[in-house]
Amino acid sequence: MPHVTMEYSANLDAELDMKHLCEEVHGAVMASGLFEAGAPRVRAIRCEAYVIADKMPKNGFLDNVLKMGRGRSEEDRKRLGEALFATLQKATEHLLAEPYFALSLQIREIDDAFSWKKNAIHPRLRA
Repeated sequence: MPHVTMEYSANLDAELDMKHLCEEVHGAVMASGLFEAGAPRVRAIRCEAYVIADKMPKNGFLDNVLKMGRGRSEEDRKRLGEALFATLQKATEHLLAEPYFALSLQIREIDDAFSWKKNAIHPRLRA
């Protein structure tokens, strides 16, 4: 952890370079200093079917969820969220300048009692 999932409306394909945005988000996560190099995963999921607000065809969205394990202070989580949201706002400022775009971010903490994972990347990067 953390995992960042970016769901976006398909009508943004011509507006955003999602691979580049994944790189930018990864950079913001790593710059926080809260995570090991083998931890972050950033993915973008294109949504073909969606209905937004008043159903205007130009309406688009980029909804971001960062999932991470518990144990970080509220201050660290808030700092991470603010840095990540600033990165997202910068990447979408041209979209936010028009009245057809919605940007959101949530941070969710995962309860270890209900999370199973195995990561073979950590040992390689720790060596």
